[in-house]
Amino acid sequence: MDTVRETIGAVVGGRIGYEDGLDTLTVAPAAEVDPALAAALFDAAARLLRNGWQPAELHRLVTRRGTGVQPALIADAVAAHLRGFRPRTVDARWRAQAEELDARPWWGDDAGYLQQVLQHRRVDRVTLIDAVLTLLGLLRELPPIEMLVPPPGQAAAARRAPGTDAKLERVRALLAKAEATTFPAEAEAYTAKAQELISRHSIDEALLAAGTGTAVVPYARRIGVDHPYESEKASLLNSVARANRCHVVWSPEFGFATVFGFDADIDAVDLLHTSLLVQAHRAMARTEPPGGKAGRARLKSYRQSFLVGYAVRIGERLAEASRAALEQAGDPAALVPVLASRDVQVREARDRSFPSTTRGRGFRVASLEGWESGREAADAAQL
Repeated sequence: MDTVRETIGAVVGGRIGYEDGLDTLTVAPAAEVDPALAAALFDAAARLLRNGWQPAELHRLVTRRGTGVQPALIADAVAAHLRGFRPRTVDARWRAQAEELDARPWWGDDAGYLQQVLQHRRVDRVTLIDAVLTLLGLLRELPPIEMLVPPPGQAAAARRAPGTDAKLERVRALLAKAEATTFPAEAEAYTAKAQELISRHSIDEALLAAGTGTAVVPYARRIGVDHPYESEKASLLNSVARANRCHVVWSPEFGFATVFGFDADIDAVDLLHTSLLVQAHRAMARTEPPGGKAGRARLKSYRQSFLVGYAVRIGERLAEASRAALEQAGDPAALVPVLASRDVQVREARDRSFPSTTRGRGFRVASLEGWESGREAADAAQL
């Protein structure tokens, strides 16, 4: 068994050739190899889950970089990690992500885990060992990241105001209707009502906290940004965040952005960004030029320029909507200092987590057609 563990460590660490190590593990007795590989996989995932990585983030990164059965292996590793904790000691956000991945210990004894994966996932043994080894190599390269949600065993007390979840469900329902309808006027009505609920809730929460002296602190949430055109999509997220009094740090190497702000504002950013991205893709598909080999470069430039133009114009429209919401909120003399104080707190939270950041460079717009179409689509997008 020790020899098998040493071989696994040497392969993952690059001390022996990968093909040689794979051949050695393939011909070795399964009774020795399988438990060692399962333990190595679960231990590697647990190290990351204890050090800032959340289930959805780790699964998403493996899905982006890995292949085949590897995302399923990560979901199983999350389930294995959860077994050692009582439910009440697991943060609700962490538990919700695990449930979304269907992370549950379906396999029974860990020593027979790989053998059951062979049957359950319908892969051959060499492919499975190869998948585990390459996954271990990927996990080994990942560093600890900022702890945004307490890991299992350190659950935080609930911090949302009563009725918040019900309001968010109403917002989600309205945005879903706005995305589904084919009638612009109907979509505008649904999304305008959603924005009204979001803005009212955010401003009410800020005034309530200031009036009662409640110690409310900003938080952060990582939001995934899918390829292709990740940077352009991240610029849309940044436009939405700035209009909702949040700050964004983009981490392209991991494919996510960290949004800093107060809960109500981060919820607004998450919901609006998702809805506006759906509308952007729909509008882009209607207006983009034909592709094919000859037009592939033109199509890429068009899409990039479209998304940049869309993000810039959406930022302008949201800023206008935000100013209008402030004017309708009541006494500006009472509200503006409260929001300014909260902005300082959000900036300080960002700087504590990311003391060294680099301001993102500007985008080169290579397609005037795409830029103008993106701005037109943003004008038509329902806020």
